[in-house]
Order: sequence, then structure tokens, then C-alpha cells
Amino acid sequence: MKSFAAVVAVAFIGVALGRSVLVDEVKTADKIVRIPVSVKNAKIVEPHEKYMNVGGTGKVVISNLENAQYYGPITIGSNSQPFKVVFDTGSSNLWVPARNYTEDPLKHKYKPDGDSDYKADGTKFEILYGSGPVSGFVSMSSVTMGGLTAKQQRFAEVTETKGLGAAFKVAPWDGILGLAYKAISVDGITPVFRSMMNQGVVDKGVFAFFLSNEAAPPLPPIVKGELTLGGVDPNHFTGELQYVPVSNPGYWEIKGDDIQLGGKSVTTTKNFVLDTGTSILAGPKEEVAAIAKMVGAKPFPLAPGEYTIPCSSVASLPTLTFVIAGKEYSIEGKEYVINDENQICLFGFLGIDIPPPRGPLWILGDIFIRKFYTVFDLDNNQLGFAPMKAKETLN
Repeated sequence: MKSFAAVVAVAFIGVALGRSVLVDEVKTADKIVRIPVSVKNAKIVEPHEKYMNVGGTGKVVISNLENAQYYGPITIGSNSQPFKVVFDTGSSNLWVPARNYTEDPLKHKYKPDGDSDYKADGTKFEILYGSGPVSGFVSMSSVTMGGLTAKQQRFAEVTETKGLGAAFKVAPWDGILGLAYKAISVDGITPVFRSMMNQGVVDKGVFAFFLSNEAAPPLPPIVKGELTLGGVDPNHFTGELQYVPVSNPGYWEIKGDDIQLGGKSVTTTKNFVLDTGTSILAGPKEEVAAIAKMVGAKPFPLAPGEYTIPCSSVASLPTLTFVIAGKEYSIEGKEYVINDENQICLFGFLGIDIPPPRGPLWILGDIFIRKFYTVFDLDNNQLGFAPMKAKETLN
């Protein structure tokens, strides 16, 4: 059986993909809280090409573990120490395990020895998860992704990852690189991509995600995913990008018009957050429960807030439509269900109540971003969307 990954972003910093932490309420203001899910030991198919760059743009190959975890390579330091990280638009900090991190001997750990770019900082660093903290201390060095380097970049070396639970030990990634706004960054640290903008490393303050899709998990996707830095890649989408202004800089939050299921409105919540660190869709508990009832989904006893649906019902599920700036973005039933080899079908919604002033919110995670190429434009504080190009036509 394949693994389920349900992650919720509301106000935290980082992402945990393992079902060892369950959160009913979000009580830590201005932090991001994610809900992890169990992962199994799986063979990871790595890209042959680590990264490419052309002038002031770069491309990072994004690996995909069963449509649940998306991650890619970076290096830290003058000696190019390698790490695999989740590129997370729901948080703003970079962290990796410290040299004295002892909770998992297999994770890559940052070692300042031999890194001529290293500078000690020592500021205490802590991220609060529903199950506990991820903590450590701040250091400074150079950070490279997609062949582009941010110099004198502050980042966190973590020594404790209790907030990620046991699933972090079997996850194929080492840390998290946040791509949200500095406004929600712990310790006021400038995010890596913003540092690249400030240092003139990228042509434009724009990055974009193409997330691959495993049509028949657990087989690897035919086409690798890609994070483009400093621009967009028209090879990955069709038609024109439709731009929507960011309504509340901090998270990548926009105003939505409606969410419809089979043509019927199912929400009164009009604030949407685009989050690559969230595997599914998340919204207010009452609304999610009503949507689940409409399609016959039942609560999943092993994971409060989540639902399962008979796999035999997937083909007849109604179309889910997000209406944004007057334009409809539709997702078919099979695209918002995580099908575990026709044995268990996880309904791709999670109920979570985000209290004011941040909430209530709908979080549009990888289920949405897999279907629509998504551009994150810091220069103009806007998000752009276009239908993903069919995989057989990609270069």
C-alpha cells in the first residue's frame, strides 16, 4: 500500500509529512501549524540532473514521493554540503539538521568545519508544531539552489525535531526551505529567495512550480517536477497566466470568489492560501464536513479531520471548482482523491479551524497546484495560474 500525506498549513514554518501529529485547534498566532502523516520506506527515484541555470534564472528538479511529498536539492557553504529540502510556500525559514543533531543518524547534517562562508550567530530558533517544537540555533553561510547562490544567508541548524514526529526519520528530505514572505519569518530572517532578489542574483522576483503527477502510484512520474527561479517556464502550461493580487502578504493569500461542488456553492470562506507544503486541501471543519457528507465520505478513525470514500465511488464524484477573480479552476473527482491502489481512497480534504485574525482560511495545497501551474510573483505581490500542460507534450 502506498502512503497518505495530509499536511495542513495555517500559520507555521516548515512542513511535516507523517501522520504522527494531529492538531484540532491552532492556538499559536503567527506560526504555521502542519499536520503530518505516516510514510513508508519507499525506493526514491532521484533525478539525474541536480539543477540547471541560465543567467539570472535557475531550475531545481523536484522529486515526487507518491503525490505526497515534493522536495529537491540545495547546497550550503563554500564546500557545497548537499541537502534535500521541501520548498514550502507556507513558511519563510530555511532549516537543516545541525552537526550535533542526534535524533536520526541518516539525515544530512550541516558541518561548519571546512565552510569558509560560515559565520556563527547563535540566536535561538524555535518553531512550534501541534505536537511540540522544532528548535535549534541560527547560523550564516551561503545557500545555493538551482545554480544560484544567496550569500551571507541566515538559516537554522536544528537540534530537535519532535514536532515532526517519527515520520521525519523515514522522509526522504532533510529540512525545509520557506518561500513565503519575510513578515512570517521566525527571528525576522530574510528568506533565501528574497536574499537572492536583494543581491541581484535573479532576473525577476518571481518563482514558479510545476509539480509532477504520479498517475499510477507507487510508480515514479514520467516527467520530473520543477521549481523555476527568477522567471516562469512556458513549456509547463497552456494559455495565458491569470494573475490575482496577494491580499495579505505573509502567506501567499488571495481573495477567492467561491468554491463549488457539482455547481453548488460549499463555502462562505473567501480567503485562499496557496501552499506547496500542504499535500491536500484544507478548510473550516464545518464546511469540510458538509462537503464530505455531500459525496458520502466518512470520517477516517485513524486521522481526525480526514475522510475516506469508497473507491468505487470515485468515478462518479462531482467536479470541484475554485472561482478566483471570476475565473473557474476545476478539479475532477479522481484528482481530489488519494487512491491507495483501490484499497483505501482518502478524500483529499482536511477540516481545520483557523481562528481570527488569520482565519478562517482555505488552504490550496498540492492537489490544486498539480493541476494548475502556479507563479509566485514577489515583484508585483501577485499569484498567477494557468492549466498545466499535458505530460506527453512536455519537453
